[in-house]
Amino acid sequence: MKIQKLKITLKDKTLVDINFSVDKSLALVGESGSGKSLTLKALLGMLPNSMLCELECDSRFVLKAGETISFVPQNPFTALSPLTKINKQFFIPRAKQLELFSFVGLDKELLDRFAPELSGGQLQRVVLAMALESNPKLILLDEPTTALDPDTRVLILDLLKKLQNELGFKILFVTHDMNSAKSLCEDICVIKDGRVVEDGKMAEVLTNPHTKYTKTLIAANFANRKFRR
Repeated sequence: MKIQKLKITLKDKTLVDINFSVDKSLALVGESGSGKSLTLKALLGMLPNSMLCELECDSRFVLKAGETISFVPQNPFTALSPLTKINKQFFIPRAKQLELFSFVGLDKELLDRFAPELSGGQLQRVVLAMALESNPKLILLDEPTTALDPDTRVLILDLLKKLQNELGFKILFVTHDMNSAKSLCEDICVIKDGRVVEDGKMAEVLTNPHTKYTKTLIAANFANRKFRR
């Protein structure tokens, strides 16, 4: 899937002007304000009306939120209604819900519980199951492991890789966690001030970065920097 042009402007000021390709799994990284969040919102059709967006992708792929693309948010604790049973928050029959729960490794009994009764890892699996409802071709991940403990984070990343291999969807992963990016993605795209400054195979970029900006991000391992979530 190729984004041949993504340009976002606000009052004649260009905020984002990039292009990139998601062959299988791409990590989109950069400092706060670099344009990561705006990119996700543009792909989901969620930009405010005050912003103008030009978006072109290859003709073989139609971007349509809830159909060809799905979204997994950062915080599973706020992604679901606490007052509605899990099964009532799906838009598919119970038989399909059970199938998706099996895919993500959840007990069917959890469908009849409320979100506050589940752990963070269980909630993230529920949100992932919901993202699979429409059999998407592309899943957008916005820091989906940030609110999880280290062990659960590894489990969720392993689950994502397993599901991708089984179902064949592509992944665009916005993250500040380089270890998670290395674990999940084959490719990386580094953006600064709404522009791509470096991209390529994950292993190659991490081993031999060409720009000072990328070198700084890798050296810091994103640990002491502030990022927009």
